[in-house]
Amino acid sequence: MSATNIDGKAFAATLRERIAGDVAEMARSGHTPGLAVVLVGEDPASQVYVRNKAAQTKETGMRSFEHRLPATTSQGELLAMVERLNADPDVDGILVQLPLPAGIDAQIVIEAIDPSKDVDGFHPVNAGRLMTGLPGLVPCTPLGCVMLAKSVREDLSGLHAVVVGRSNIVGKPVAQLLLNENCTVTIAHSRTRDLAEVCRSADILVAAVGRPEMIRGDWIKPGAIVIDVGINRVPNPAAGEGKTRLVGDVAFEEAKAVAGAITPVPGGVGPMTIACLLQNTVTAAKLRYA
Repeated sequence: MSATNIDGKAFAATLRERIAGDVAEMARSGHTPGLAVVLVGEDPASQVYVRNKAAQTKETGMRSFEHRLPATTSQGELLAMVERLNADPDVDGILVQLPLPAGIDAQIVIEAIDPSKDVDGFHPVNAGRLMTGLPGLVPCTPLGCVMLAKSVREDLSGLHAVVVGRSNIVGKPVAQLLLNENCTVTIAHSRTRDLAEVCRSADILVAAVGRPEMIRGDWIKPGAIVIDVGINRVPNPAAGEGKTRLVGDVAFEEAKAVAGAITPVPGGVGPMTIACLLQNTVTAAKLRYA
């Protein structure tokens, strides 16, 4: 048996088409959604990510507002920028790109964002709304994970989901989203006893630990849906000295021989993150102008 590849790139493209339709309809009603992205410093990976966000925002017909600040920006200056964006009627979503330079407390900045414009879904108000089952803005990567799982099986009710990783960015929110889908959810982590055996019990396995190919093929339940959130760069001697390649948290070839469906790395969860960010921006705009 060989698992079905869950094509996140294709799913994200379809989602962006649907978002573009929503944006066009909102524009006809008098408001075009706007996303503001704030980048502090010169982190190369963040620069690429912000550039991709801006391009995809414009492709869907939304307005894109980029604010690039030097690494010397103080916390007070950044908070003042956030306050201006909170008050700007053209801005429906605000995203402050992480990580931030040393000396700036990311949590203070996140909490300064208006929860109704918090399209990253990290504000404690939105985290609380997710936990209590109330509508709100949900972290993008977890939202994408659940969408991809449901692309394989629309009704996840009653399935046992194991989430390996307990971060506030992925592990905890994806567990809550799966609980909201009526899954039975286990959150596992580095101190879980007999982690391999816990993983083998999963009908849905979400790997979000940030350790390359930690989860082996014999940890996978036959037929399981495997969602690999990990993006790890490792040496690739076969391609030449100093070359690298991207791998997930799951040993893909081993797992593919056992699982029913699996996300590849790259091309699985990654493309869904920006698409879900755009979806959150439309959701925020609709809530503001309903």
